[in-house]
Amino acid sequence: MSAGRDPGLQPERTRLAWRRTMLTLTVVTALAVRLGSTGDPTDAWIAGIAALLWGAVLMLCWPWGSGSGPVRTGGPRLPLAASATLGLALLGALLVVRGLW
Repeated sequence: MSAGRDPGLQPERTRLAWRRTMLTLTVVTALAVRLGSTGDPTDAWIAGIAALLWGAVLMLCWPWGSGSGPVRTGGPRLPLAASATLGLALLGALLVVRGLW
């Protein structure tokens, strides 16, 4: 008896990974908006861009994480989601650096 791969659990693990990603991005965006609400117009713009990127990532990743769409680990949406995630990380880092000065 050989131990084979269980493809039945892979879709569930993938959906859970997308849910964790969406939750993490939601928390980072909430923190960016909180840091951006200091009254400085530049910080407000950065927080607004972060919120827009979060909305784009949420729209792209929702079918993968909610179970309403096919479970995919690649495709044309993945580079967009990765780019938006990188943009959120950079905007969050920028807000933190600006807050430290």
